[in-house]
Amino acid sequence: MGRVTERRRVIRIRGGAVNERPDTLVAEEPLEIRLNGRPLAITMRTPGDDFALAAGFLVSEGVLGAAAEVRNIVYCAGARDDGTNTYNVVDVQLAPGVPDPDISLERNVYTTSSCGLCGKASLDAVRTTTRFPIADAPPVRLTPELLSLLPERLRAAQRVFDRTGGLHAAALFSEDGELLDVREDVGRHNAVDKLVGRALREDLLPLDRGVLLVSGRASFELAQKAVMAGIPVLAAVSAPSSLAVDLAAETGLTLVGFLRGADMNVYAGEHRIALGAAASRN
Repeated sequence: MGRVTERRRVIRIRGGAVNERPDTLVAEEPLEIRLNGRPLAITMRTPGDDFALAAGFLVSEGVLGAAAEVRNIVYCAGARDDGTNTYNVVDVQLAPGVPDPDISLERNVYTTSSCGLCGKASLDAVRTTTRFPIADAPPVRLTPELLSLLPERLRAAQRVFDRTGGLHAAALFSEDGELLDVREDVGRHNAVDKLVGRALREDLLPLDRGVLLVSGRASFELAQKAVMAGIPVLAAVSAPSSLAVDLAAETGLTLVGFLRGADMNVYAGEHRIALGAAASRN
């Protein structure tokens, strides 16, 4: 399997002084995801948790929803012409009796580490129907004070980021603020897939009591991945997109952006945030 980090020569200029030294960089390699041997997608990712990434991607595409639906996930041998394994091709094999979904050629797409899944024929192709409609039974309720603690807890758990400065992260918290899992990757969408895929493989879906926190912005795709996993709350340290807000409003997802210390914006699903009786609406 590829390494999470690699060493490269760099020329450092600091205060006018020039020196040469090795630098630690986050690794980025392509991963081809196959379903029952059929090519499905290629994503640029940080090697590691590849099986979880593939499983989480298939959850977000509406293909998987339970661990029992997966017979096996394997690396494809002979990925190079000489027969050696690159560990960059993963095949997800569905369990007997699970129907092979009708995946059009429009889904055989290239995904980048920066923007995620690209090349969809239309937004309608992205708006897949979740198996886990977001519902409050019993309701999830969070205070702004609890939310304000989560970014620092995520940052403290970013071990590879400390070495490279070049990774996004996704973390799953309980409604009490306990850090349940954290995944890192060059692409924040991959980090979410790794987190959701691990939950699927442990048969924990839906994550209907969880809070998903992502580094950076909250795109439509990240909102979609939260909805598909049944996660009721998505928070981001940066801005959401307009389409992410629209999807959150349509599905009942609570969407929080610009979560920085005690400051935050609630864009949708404010009924899950305990704002207090005296909260200003100005």
